[in-house]
Amino acid sequence: MDEGRPIFLQVAEMLEAQILDGSMPEGAQVPSINELAQFHRINPATALKGINLLVDQHTLYKRRGIGMFVADGARTRLLANRRAEFATLHLRPVVDRAKKIGLSAQELQTMIVKEMEQ
Repeated sequence: MDEGRPIFLQVAEMLEAQILDGSMPEGAQVPSINELAQFHRINPATALKGINLLVDQHTLYKRRGIGMFVADGARTRLLANRRAEFATLHLRPVVDRAKKIGLSAQELQTMIVKEMEQ
């Protein structure tokens, strides 16, 4: 666990990563609150807070008496959110900088393609 970030966010991000990499596909059952708490050696209330964050985002859903499951479309939504976040956090500053130094969109695109091919 990362000391600088709230633990419940780390739990949510760990589950998101498993959904994104396919190790926890849509429809799969998520470990129980108690299993998450034991695995990470955290309070069950903290694990629940992380799970509830994903429920609020429609990434997980509850089946009463059975447990939590990955929602249909969860991976697609997570990818869309990550891509939007990438554009805001990383691409926007690059575009702003490129404009300041007079790079055209075509020149920037060429540079990006070259970097992606390495």
